[in-house]
Amino acid sequence: MLDRAVSELSKPSRRLPNQRWQIYPQKPEFAQKLAVLTNISPIISQLLINRGMETPEQVQAFLEPESLVLPSPLKDFPDLAISLELLQNAIASQTKIAICGDYDADGMTSTALLLRSLRTLGAQVDYAIPSRMHEGYGINKRIVEEFHSEGVGLILTVDNGISAFEPVARARELGLAVIITDHHDIPQKLPPANAILNPKLIAESSPYRGVAGVGVAYILAVSLAQQLGETKGLIQPMLALFTLGTIADLAPLTGVNRRWVKRGLQHLPKSNLAGVQALIQVGGVQARGEGEQGSRGAEGAGGAGEQGSRGENPKSKIQNPKSLKPEDIGFRLGPRINAIGRIGNPQTVIELLTTDDMGVALERAMQCEQINASRQEMCEQIEQEAIAYVEAEFVASLQQNRVLVVVQPNWHHGVIGIVASRLVERYGVPVFIGTYEDEEHIRGSARSIPEFHVFEALEYCHDLLGKFGGHKAAGGFSLPAENLQVLRSRLIEFANQCLEPQHLKPLLKIDTEVNLNQINQQLYQQLNALHPCGMDNPDPVFWTPNVQVVEQKIVGKGHIKLTIAQTIDNQQYKIKAIAWRWGDYFRLPPRVDIAYKLRENYFNGNTTIELELIGVRLPIQLQQFFASPPIQSSTTFEYNKRKYTCGFYKNGIETELRIKNSEGKVLAMQPGHIIGLLGTNRQNAKEIDISQPQYDNIIQAALQALSVKS
Repeated sequence: MLDRAVSELSKPSRRLPNQRWQIYPQKPEFAQKLAVLTNISPIISQLLINRGMETPEQVQAFLEPESLVLPSPLKDFPDLAISLELLQNAIASQTKIAICGDYDADGMTSTALLLRSLRTLGAQVDYAIPSRMHEGYGINKRIVEEFHSEGVGLILTVDNGISAFEPVARARELGLAVIITDHHDIPQKLPPANAILNPKLIAESSPYRGVAGVGVAYILAVSLAQQLGETKGLIQPMLALFTLGTIADLAPLTGVNRRWVKRGLQHLPKSNLAGVQALIQVGGVQARGEGEQGSRGAEGAGGAGEQGSRGENPKSKIQNPKSLKPEDIGFRLGPRINAIGRIGNPQTVIELLTTDDMGVALERAMQCEQINASRQEMCEQIEQEAIAYVEAEFVASLQQNRVLVVVQPNWHHGVIGIVASRLVERYGVPVFIGTYEDEEHIRGSARSIPEFHVFEALEYCHDLLGKFGGHKAAGGFSLPAENLQVLRSRLIEFANQCLEPQHLKPLLKIDTEVNLNQINQQLYQQLNALHPCGMDNPDPVFWTPNVQVVEQKIVGKGHIKLTIAQTIDNQQYKIKAIAWRWGDYFRLPPRVDIAYKLRENYFNGNTTIELELIGVRLPIQLQQFFASPPIQSSTTFEYNKRKYTCGFYKNGIETELRIKNSEGKVLAMQPGHIIGLLGTNRQNAKEIDISQPQYDNIIQAALQALSVKS
């Protein structure tokens, strides 16, 4: 039994993902009661409880967002009325309007949305987007001066401007009117604009509170169209752009975002926008079946003019019945738009989203495709360089510093934000990453963990920085290169004030435990009630304890493809799984607890449910054994009519489990390792794959015997 060595094995991973699991408190009785009252399954009601639902009314409003009664945006946004008046007067007098946008997906969709709508409403309007390479984020004095020289009378910022005190003051000095539409955090001193529309300035209870920049632009454009009585043909194109921008910007899918995005996803597959159709075609997104679309027109100001009715995974073509899902945008369409803003010319996307010529749209979509491929290669290279730098310089001091400040020359600052996110995922600390613009200036991006507020950290270092902005989870900044060491010290100081050692593991929030025999098409269909999922309404995360990894291999660029098995009442249930970008953890141990999302896989006309692994840890039983084993204690057990002895023993600083048969052969294994040693002594021992059933079964029998003894 113990003498079947396996040759030429892959070396085991020396580590598992560095995570802390937070499993929501389970409320089975309440979940059952809520399920009966609202006619949903108990598992769905537990998921809704985890998302803050406490009453049947809240469940109803969540499951049927159309039942929400929305307040008038005019009531919730104090400066909306004056903004509409300024725009109406500019249209009536043919005063030149200039939009100052931003180069991310939110900023570009906002710019396109307002360009299309204002042109349709008869305005003289043009736009400018600051150069990411040479100017950085937000409106600046150069743009203001240029607008003035071109005879612009009204500046409209989208997805920026809330922190631009000096440029706005200059615009007012020159006699230009300014409307700021933005959603970023509010600075201590507001710019002297004629009107400011920002959801962070309105009541926290407002359903409009979570809109992104494109949401503010949508509310403004729809409210203007309604006031002018010109909504026909405007609402659906704007809803499509709102949906693209909202999901790509990771805005919370709650409140009006949930209501409008749900509609937008149904409408997108048959959108009459040439640019959206071209993106869907080039991005490999295929909607199966007709999207359902209601027949209502604009609802009036109370509904902000509605029309009735998801880093990038190398997935196969997406085919979803009736509508798209957020991941279609998040993984397929959004990155193609964002790539342009990162390393290309934003004009490409503006033309893509404003043209009515399908030929032009396809040409621009192909440019997005090519630039996105370059962006992916660039990200991969910079990520590898950043990891090597961190491992050499900072990894030993991470627990003390609690923040990573990584600055190197010759990185493209258009993609370092993506790399920052991947470093956060890898190391579990806030990351500030930068590159030199020249010998004297650094420009950077920041990404965070839940307990660390990026914008507050940047404000804490304001005297060391040039421009900066952002919100809790992310930000951008520039600084004189000579301030780098002081900035690192100051950020370490800030991190040590707000972070405890336990925060330095990525937090994985898990909804509920499920056995593999419960996973089927019916459960997956029930989850549709929660869609659209995204920020603040995450995809459900399930976990299953002590499963067996029966097959695993590396596919693509460092992904692990696996088969997982669980034995329930002497019957084995198997399911396929994928773990994106987990090559560093290959090979996984033979027994693990897993956390995952459910995904549909379409292949050759067949639909199957698979797991997308997002967490793995040693089974609790095994963790406890190796954390405080009964050292030197041993026991005997019988397996397949043969007798064995087993026990935990120290091997240097590690603890290992040893199992000995009657012929004196010993199998030794350490926690988290998939390779064990088999032999009569260490000198002649062979490496064997302990995930093979013949070894795994005997290890489980030994652990069972030791658990009974202890």
